[in-house]
Amino acid sequence: MACALPSDAKAEKEKTGLTHECGVFGCIAAGKWPTDIDVACVICVGLLSVQHRGQESAGIVTSEGDGRPFRVHKGMGMINNVFSDETLKRLRGNLGIGHTRYSTSAASEVVNCQPFVVHTEHGALAVAHNGEIVNSGSLRKMVLGRGVGLSTHSDSELITQALCLSPPEGEVNGPDWPARIKHLMQLTPLSYSLVIMQEDRIYGVRDPYGNRPLCIGKMLRSKNGNDDAIEMEEGWVISSESCGFPSVGAQYVREVLPGEIVELTRNGVRTIEIVDRPNGKPPAFCIFEYVYFARSDTIYEGYEVYSVRMQCGAVLAREAGVEADIVSSVPESGTAAAFGYAAEITTSLYEPQQSL
Repeated sequence: MACALPSDAKAEKEKTGLTHECGVFGCIAAGKWPTDIDVACVICVGLLSVQHRGQESAGIVTSEGDGRPFRVHKGMGMINNVFSDETLKRLRGNLGIGHTRYSTSAASEVVNCQPFVVHTEHGALAVAHNGEIVNSGSLRKMVLGRGVGLSTHSDSELITQALCLSPPEGEVNGPDWPARIKHLMQLTPLSYSLVIMQEDRIYGVRDPYGNRPLCIGKMLRSKNGNDDAIEMEEGWVISSESCGFPSVGAQYVREVLPGEIVELTRNGVRTIEIVDRPNGKPPAFCIFEYVYFARSDTIYEGYEVYSVRMQCGAVLAREAGVEADIVSSVPESGTAAAFGYAAEITTSLYEPQQSL
């Protein structure tokens, strides 16, 4: 898969008003390794598709999957400023994760660029995070109390270091990463979606309330290179939004369920566990994903965001319709709602009356 970055890199725009949330993206090649897939390029293109979620910094971490050191490249600014063809060539690997950032709990500085990578007794661990931990203060005290040092005020580094702690029930024959992830989810129920890379696998994690989005896609190719051939798995991708899947040749499969831990390996995707919400509380998907954050062609909960925005506008017109010559949208994400509103009031308020 060839990759060419646009030559006219855009300067980072000053942020005003409403803000976006971070975007995460991961890719793992299926079948025999080393792979023919340019994993770093797939992740870079995937990050471009979710760049509307954060434009302060970006990073990619890749792995050969055989215990060799992770390859890392991170920097401040837009995707096109951070990555070049040369940097992507150096990010060889069979799997990797990426992140594009809008800061929430920590400053817009290079030290807070993600993914975060830590080196443990059992190998390297990389984490990319979208969300904001609601009980970060108490979790920080617990981590520091266990003798772990923190170099930033980022929730994402806090998550990374918390994953390095053994779960209360202990471990046998090395680290039990799913148990560590589950322990983290019990310590902090929201809000986050995570992609976690550990040597030869990627874990996808969504908080028990389902507040932050995460979805899975499958990359396919024809066995004999023609339209009539049997399609085979080429790889798997995981992302904050499904809008980038077509640009990397992937098909949308499904959302990660609230509280679900999924494991992506060269052999496929499987559910490790689903962590329940405390006290049986209902899910709490962020409404601003529909209103503002998400790209309009993203699919959430089985519906395209654009169609949901149109329906919201139509419902608003039914509840508070007015006679109007122009319906205008502010900001751009409100355009679909404006269309829905205009169509509804045109039908209900200006429908020709039948003559008696």
